[in-house]
Amino acid sequence: MFVLEEFSGPEPILVGRLHTDLDPGSSKIKYILSGDGAGTIFVINDKTGDIHAMKRLDREEKAEYTLTAQAVDRDTNQPLEPPSEFIIKVQDINDNPPEFVDGPYHATVPEMSVVAIIKTALPNMDREAKEEYFVVIQAKDMGGHMGGLSGTTTVTITLTDVNDNPPKFAQSLYHFSVMEDVALGEPIGRVKANDLDTGENAKSSYDIIEGDGMDLFEITTDAQTQDGIIRVRKPLDFETKKSYTLKVEAANIHIDPRFISGGPFKDTATVKIVVEDADEPPVFSSPTYLLEVHENAAINSVIGQVTAHDPDVSSSPIRFSIDRHTDLERQFNINAEDGKITLATPLDRETNMWHNITIVATETSEPLVLSRVPVVIKVLDVNDNAPEFASEHEAFLCENGKPGQVIQIVSAVDKDDPKNGHYFLYSLLPEMVNNPNFTIKKNEDNTLSILAKHSGFSRQKQEVYLLPIIISDSGNPPMSSTSTLTIRVCGCSSDGIVQSCNVEAYVLPIGLSMGALIAILACIILLLVIVVLFVTLRRHKNEPLIIKDDEDVRENIIRYDDEGGGEEDTEAFDIATLQNPDGINGFLPRKDIKPDLQFMPRQGLAPVPNGVDVDEFINVRLHEADNDPTAPPYDSIQIYGYEGRGSAAGSLSSLESSASDSDQNFDYLSEWGPRFKRLGELYSVGESDKET
Repeated sequence: MFVLEEFSGPEPILVGRLHTDLDPGSSKIKYILSGDGAGTIFVINDKTGDIHAMKRLDREEKAEYTLTAQAVDRDTNQPLEPPSEFIIKVQDINDNPPEFVDGPYHATVPEMSVVAIIKTALPNMDREAKEEYFVVIQAKDMGGHMGGLSGTTTVTITLTDVNDNPPKFAQSLYHFSVMEDVALGEPIGRVKANDLDTGENAKSSYDIIEGDGMDLFEITTDAQTQDGIIRVRKPLDFETKKSYTLKVEAANIHIDPRFISGGPFKDTATVKIVVEDADEPPVFSSPTYLLEVHENAAINSVIGQVTAHDPDVSSSPIRFSIDRHTDLERQFNINAEDGKITLATPLDRETNMWHNITIVATETSEPLVLSRVPVVIKVLDVNDNAPEFASEHEAFLCENGKPGQVIQIVSAVDKDDPKNGHYFLYSLLPEMVNNPNFTIKKNEDNTLSILAKHSGFSRQKQEVYLLPIIISDSGNPPMSSTSTLTIRVCGCSSDGIVQSCNVEAYVLPIGLSMGALIAILACIILLLVIVVLFVTLRRHKNEPLIIKDDEDVRENIIRYDDEGGGEEDTEAFDIATLQNPDGINGFLPRKDIKPDLQFMPRQGLAPVPNGVDVDEFINVRLHEADNDPTAPPYDSIQIYGYEGRGSAAGSLSSLESSASDSDQNFDYLSEWGPRFKRLGELYSVGESDKET
C-alpha cells in the first residue's frame, strides 16, 4: 500500500482496504491490525477492513511501515485464516529545498589564476587592486523545472598573494650625519624599500654594492619592519675623511619564476654620510708599553718614555701623569711635558719583578678629555745576593765510618736569576784547607758532598764538629757567603743506621774504697743538715711581728713632726716613698693562685728622683699594672710626711695644738653646709657638758 507524505486534509486519509474471501457479507467477521504504528498512526475498521492514516506522515523521518492483518470470528475471536503481512510505503513529495551543508564557503584563488573550479571571469586579477570577492550560488532540484525548490549559499573568494611586485625605495637619495667617535656597531640611519606584496613575498635583503665607504659601513635588515639599518663597521676619522657616498640595493628574497619576466625584483638608492668632528682624547703611539730597568738603577734615572698626540685639528698640547691607584708606593715619576718615566725609589727584583702602572694623557685645553695606556716595567736582575745553603743542614757521622765516606750532600740557593743559570763554587776557609777530619767534593748537579778523611771518630773525644764552607756564584761581580755545617758524631749500627748521638758516660771497672764511700756519705749528711737549717730559718722569718693575742691591747702612737706646705708644696715630699719596695727589683708573683700562663718578669724602674712629675709617675705605674696579669693589686702604706701649707681652710689637725679641746670653738662647722653638719654636732659643746 502507498500513502502520500505531508497529507493534511480534514479527514483521515484512506490508505487501503483488507478483505477476506471467507466474508459472505455478514457481520460475523472481525478485522484486526498489528505492527508498526497500528492503533496510533494506522487504524482499521473491524467490519469493513478499511485502513486510515490518522497522522501526518514524513517520508524523511520514516519511509515505510510493516503491518500484520488477520480475520477472526467476532463471537469467538478464533482466527478464520492465518495472519497476512503487508507494507505501507510513504510516497515522497517535493517538500524540502536544496541545502548547502557547509555554507557559507570561503575559497582562495591565487591572483593571476587562469583555471579554477570556480572559474575567474576576468584575466590577471590583481590582489593589490582587490583582495576579496563575494559570490552567491543557487542550487535547484527537479532539474530546474517548474515547481522545483532551490537553495543559496555565499562563497567568499580571497586572492592570495604572489611575488609579482619588486621592492621600491621611497626616495632615491638619503642623507645621514654621524660623529666621528661613534661606537662600532651603532646604527646611524635607516632606509626603507616598500613592497606591495605581503608575507614572504615582501621580504627584502639590503646590500651596499658601491661607494667609498664599503669597508667602513654595513647594512642589515630589520626582521620586524623590513628596514635597512646602516651601522658603523670601523672607526671613523673626521681629520682623514669628512663624507662618504654609498649605493644601497634592496632585493626580494623569494622570487616567483612565473613572473621573473616582469623585470628585476630589486631597487637601488644613494646614501650620503657626513662625518662630524668630535673632541677626541689623546692617542698614544702604542696601545701598551714594555719597559726594562736594572734593579740597581739610580734614583731619578730615566726608565723609558711614552708619547701621545691630539688627533683633533686643534692639536692641543698633551700632559702626562701616573694613575697613583696603580702606583701606591710611588716608585715611579713621569715628566708631565715629555712623558719620560723616572725611578723614584730603589727597586728589588727579588721582591717584585714586574710593575704595572697606568699613564694618563690629558689635553691642556680640555682636562676632562683623557686616555689611558698600560705600562709594564720589568726589573732586570743584577748579582746583588750571595748564595747560601738551601736549608739548615746537620750532618751525622758514624763512629764506625770509613775514610772517604760521604757524610752529607748539601745544596745552595741564590735569590738572583742569572741568564745562564746558577753555577756555585764551594771551598773551605783558608785556615781550614788542610782540615784533618773532613774534605769537600763538588758534584755535577751543583751540589756539594762532605767526606770524612779518616775513621775512628769518637763521641767521648769530640761530639760536634763545625765546618765553615764558602759558597760563591759566577756573577759579575761574584758574591759569596760563608755557611757553617754542623757535623755530629753518633753511634751507628753495623749497616750505618744512626742509633744514638748522646755522649755516654764511662763506667769505671774498678770498685770504690771504704774511705771514699764514707766521704761521700758525710757530704750527703752535711747537705741534709744545711737544707734543714735553711728551712727552719725561713719559717722563723715568716712569722708575723704583730701579736694576735686578744688580751694584748696596745695603742700605736703616730707622730706628725711637721705640717707640710699644702698644695703649693712640691719639694718637701719624697715621691720615692710611693714606690713599692718589692716591685723595684722586678717581678711580683701571685702567691694565692698559680697563673695559667707564664710571663717574663717586668724590669723594675730605678728610684725616681725628687721633683719628678707625679702625673707621669702614676701613669707609668698604671700602665705596668694593666699589662701584668700575674701581679694582684696590693695594698701599701703611703707615708705623707708633710701636710702642706697655704690652705685657705687652715689646718684641721689637732696635734701639737697650743689650746686645749675645751678652749676651742667648733661652732663654725655648722656654717659650712650639710656635709659638715654631723662633724659640728660631735665637736659642739652643750650647756650640760659645760656644767659637768
